[in-house]
Amino acid sequence: MKRSYCFYICKIMFRNNNLFRFLRTKIVELDQRRLIYILSLVVGFLSALAAAILKNAIHYTHLLLTEKMQHGSDYQYLAYPILGMLITMLFVKYVVKDNIGHGISRILYAISKKKSYLKRHNTWTSLVASTITIGFGGSVGAEAPIVLTGSSIGSAIGKFFKMNYRNITLLIGCGAAGAISGIFKAPIAGIVFTLEILMLDLTISSIVPLLISSVTAATVAYFLMGDKVLFTFSVKEAFIITNIPWYIVLGLTCGLISRYFSWMTLKLESGYDKVKNEYVKLGIGGLVLGLLIYLFPPFFGEGYDTILALLQGNTDIVTGNSIFGQMNNNSWTIILFMVCLVFLKVIATSSTNGAGGVGGIFAPTLFIGGVNGYVVANLLNRYVNISLPDNRFVLVGMAGMMAGVMHAPLTAIFLIAEITGGYDLLIPLIITSTVAYMTIRGFERHSIYHVELAKRGELITHDKDKAVLTFMEWKKDIETDLYKIKPTDTLGNLVKIISKSKRNIFPVVDEYNILEGVVQLDDVREIMFNTELYDSTIMRDVMTIPPSYIDKKEGIETVMDTFRTTGAWNLPVLDNGYYVGFISKARIYTTYRELLIQFSEE
Repeated sequence: MKRSYCFYICKIMFRNNNLFRFLRTKIVELDQRRLIYILSLVVGFLSALAAAILKNAIHYTHLLLTEKMQHGSDYQYLAYPILGMLITMLFVKYVVKDNIGHGISRILYAISKKKSYLKRHNTWTSLVASTITIGFGGSVGAEAPIVLTGSSIGSAIGKFFKMNYRNITLLIGCGAAGAISGIFKAPIAGIVFTLEILMLDLTISSIVPLLISSVTAATVAYFLMGDKVLFTFSVKEAFIITNIPWYIVLGLTCGLISRYFSWMTLKLESGYDKVKNEYVKLGIGGLVLGLLIYLFPPFFGEGYDTILALLQGNTDIVTGNSIFGQMNNNSWTIILFMVCLVFLKVIATSSTNGAGGVGGIFAPTLFIGGVNGYVVANLLNRYVNISLPDNRFVLVGMAGMMAGVMHAPLTAIFLIAEITGGYDLLIPLIITSTVAYMTIRGFERHSIYHVELAKRGELITHDKDKAVLTFMEWKKDIETDLYKIKPTDTLGNLVKIISKSKRNIFPVVDEYNILEGVVQLDDVREIMFNTELYDSTIMRDVMTIPPSYIDKKEGIETVMDTFRTTGAWNLPVLDNGYYVGFISKARIYTTYRELLIQFSEE
């Protein structure tokens, strides 16, 4: 693969340390707010450039491989996805040497646990890996890899200029907004995606940089990407108010299918993770994907061609090259084929990612939503004897599925509205997306991107209190310098230790470092100057049992709850029963306050 001129220019510039030191010095001297505005523009431009490179690379790779082939008669369609996953797996294993899958979850983890630092290789490795995977027919989307790329660009720039956590996180959001805006020409959707998925706070200090980045990316996309590369469609029919009940029905089906999609994705990928041999995993996933593509050719690649065909009413293009197309191609055959696409796409996507490919679930979600919208419209037209517009239900179904799977109804509404070039669909989009979101919330509180992080307590949310607690690393505040005493030590031994100690608490541990109790200065204050008791009073007789203890494996929320319920100011910390140290409420709350100020400052 040839490296671009841009790559070599960047390489030369980054090697010229003197030039960059000079530029960084001059730029850092700017007011922080102006600096953020400038950097958000740069991040938006670079994110859009990366989006253009990825989408064009996928488009032309796909075109190069499939230009002279036909589905159903050329078995290279079965070999290409497996070959793409193999190349991707080898690239990740021997070149990247790091896990680059699940890009959006990786961004969220970096925000919550890595001070918003993403690894530098993420600025380009996802582009290469997803180009190979999707260009060769992998049944996944390019959106998550490009969001990871844009966010990594923002993180790298913020880190280069030695910005604080809050500003680096903001630049990560600018990169994500720029990526979505650039890949769909949808600037508002890019901003809302960052607020809903990455959970950035909506404040004046954050909205302006996000606007700059998103609009810059959309503008660049207009220059660099054509209609063949991007997914676009114009709606001409007027909205009919009597169809509102059927949009509610569509929202319910999207919500239920979203639950199925999320559950199946997690189960299938977990199953692939249990297969330790990479080549066995590749063989299983490749065989499953190849069989599904043979039966259902629309699973080859991202699937946007299928959605466009449905929007244009060309169902023959969708079914014609499959074994279903060789049957009696009546309406029931088409409906059955579409239902299979809805419920089997998740297997194709999970097999691609689980077997070694790199891609996201954004495009598969839109694919399923669009096909489901077509199915619902056709079934209602058949049994309710009405005339529902197929293309509108395809588009609104895409929004409903996105709202359900990603728990992002606003992103879904604005994305489809911007893709269609206007807001004629706004009311149906709002109705279906809201119903789908409410439906899946009855089953799962978190989106597919958030659920695993939430289970581990590693998810930053809009709730500042929970966000600060997630970011706190309380184990750093454990005090291990307290003087320990034995249960058999005498009062005289304790007095000698008190003379050297600056603390008023003394853990009592046995010869195996097992905590037996605590002696506080107040417990011996009345007798500590009575020398007659120095030899006769032992610590086991004066020690007290702490009201509770904290296991080192516990999360910060458990620590805070323990302090709240016990009313203690100091609590012992144990590790599998062994004494480690003490944690102080005062120190915990001081750290909490400092972080809260950092999160809240404008």
